[in-house]
This record gives sequence, structure tokens and C-alpha cells, in this order.
Amino acid sequence: MRVYVTGGTGLVGSNVAKVLAERHRVTLCTPVHRHRPGGAFSVSPVVELTDRSTVRESIVEFAPHAVVHCAILNDLTALYADRKAAWDAYVGATRNVVDAAEEVEAKVVLVSTDWVFDGTQRDADEDTPPNPINLYGVLKLACELVVTERSRHGAVARISGVNGVHWARSEMPRVQDAGFGYLVAALVDTLRSDRPFTVWESPLINMVATPSLASDCAEKIWRIIEVDGEGVFHCCGAESVTRHELALMAAEVFDLDPSLIRRGPPSAGALPPVPIPHNTSLDARLTAAKLGVDLLPVAEQLRRFRVQLDAGRLEDIVTVAGAS
Repeated sequence: MRVYVTGGTGLVGSNVAKVLAERHRVTLCTPVHRHRPGGAFSVSPVVELTDRSTVRESIVEFAPHAVVHCAILNDLTALYADRKAAWDAYVGATRNVVDAAEEVEAKVVLVSTDWVFDGTQRDADEDTPPNPINLYGVLKLACELVVTERSRHGAVARISGVNGVHWARSEMPRVQDAGFGYLVAALVDTLRSDRPFTVWESPLINMVATPSLASDCAEKIWRIIEVDGEGVFHCCGAESVTRHELALMAAEVFDLDPSLIRRGPPSAGALPPVPIPHNTSLDARLTAAKLGVDLLPVAEQLRRFRVQLDAGRLEDIVTVAGAS
């Protein structure tokens, strides 16, 4: 099988590429904007996703069976600074990818987010109407509509509170932010150096989520492709936690000193001046039933994360429920 993966140099995209190539022996094309990830598992042409003709040429030439669209403009402040560029980078690029994929009859899976919800719709399931409160959520919801209404076999894979190894970069691009992403990696790095780590607490940030391990998100995305799933899927874990609860569980799984964990507000200027959803917990039971997969408890996600981080490789797992 051939799969075209956009955003392969990002946290989620690098996990999608690694899981598909190494666990499922998929032939990949991972187009890049600037940064080349290297590695022997993929072809990485330079493709500007907002350029319709370039996207079409690249996808038609590769002729994939499926396209996984992970690429985003990953800078919340920048989205507000140039909203036209933001629209083009999200909605325009998604339209370009979907239209080219339709031409070669490829399935499209869009990676979306729990931030399409407003932070008051706790345990939102796949049928809960979205209600984003910031531009990132609006853009992602618009992309979801492009995929579900424009693609004949489109699917949306919403993820939440993603942590994991960034396989395309040796260092995380940032530490703690208004969401859950990168929180565990930053905490582990700090506590392993015997330095204290302050877990942010504030009504202005994402305080509750349903954590996901990036490689497990990738496995669920593979399963969507495998069963030709359509519509919306919640590709996350089994349970919701607060930031502090996640930090304490990470300290336990990674054998770190929990007394080094502090609680406090974000530092001055650390947050973008935009609304952030407070509780973005998701219910993924319908997704689990449709895909025939297990939803991972947080402790198991962290155990697998530790294996990946310490061994520098994917752990050996079976993710499809009932498989052997």
C-alpha cells in the first residue's frame, strides 16, 4: 500500500510515518515544506500545500491509496496575525489535498483536534456538535467539513492531549503550552535532571483532556484506512485527567521524584492572548467499537512512551482488540 502523509516532520505526522512504515510496511511519500526529516522509509519532496497545482502534481505522481493530512501551521499567535494566510494554510491546503486525492481515488484521513469543542462539552463524543472558541478550532472544524463533504471516502481523526516521541526531531520544538502536548516529555526531561517542574494551572488554559500517545493515534489512523472508515473518529485514550494528574502518573511510570512537581500559573507572557478551551475531554467508545481497537489507559500510554523514549524505537504491541 502507498500512503501520502503531510506534516511528517511534526509530532503526530512523524509517528504516523514511523508506524505505517515500520509496523505495517507501507510505502510512504512524506512531502515537506522546508525541513527534511531524513530516513530511508519515505520519499520527501518539497511541496507547498497551499499551491493547488503543486499538490495535485505530487499526489497524482505518487498515486497513493490513502492520504493522511497532518500538516498544520503550528503557531496559535501567527494564526491571528495573518488570518488570510492561516485560512490558506488550513482550509485551502486541505481542499487542495482532498481534490487531488479524489482524482486518484485515494482515501483521505484528516488529523483534527479536541479543540473543535468549546471546553464546556465534557466527554464529547463523535456526534457532539462542535463549538470552537478560538481560530485554531474554527480552522480545524472548517477542514473537517471540507473532508467529510468533499471526499467520497473521507474520515476525520480527532486527537487529544498528544504526547510521545518526536521521531523527526531530536528535541521537542517547545516545552509546556496552553494545551497538553509536549507536557510529559518536558516533565521527564526536567525531573531526570533533578530540577523542579511547575505544572501550569489556570482557568485560561486547557486543564482537562483525554491524553493520547502519538503512536497509538497513528495505529488508529492506520485502522481507519484498513477498514475504510468514514466520518468522525476520536483517536485518543480511554480516560480523562487534569494536567497535574498526568504529571503525577508520568513521574510514577518513569520512576521520577514526584516531590519535584510544583503547581502554579503560567509565566508572564507564556500564553497567547486568545480563548483556550478548559475541558476538552473526549468519549471514544464509539470509535473503539467501529475500529475494533482498545482505548489505552493513561498509565499504559506512559509505559509505552517510556519504552519508545529510552529504547529509541517503537515498542512491540498488538492494538486491534482480540488480535493475537
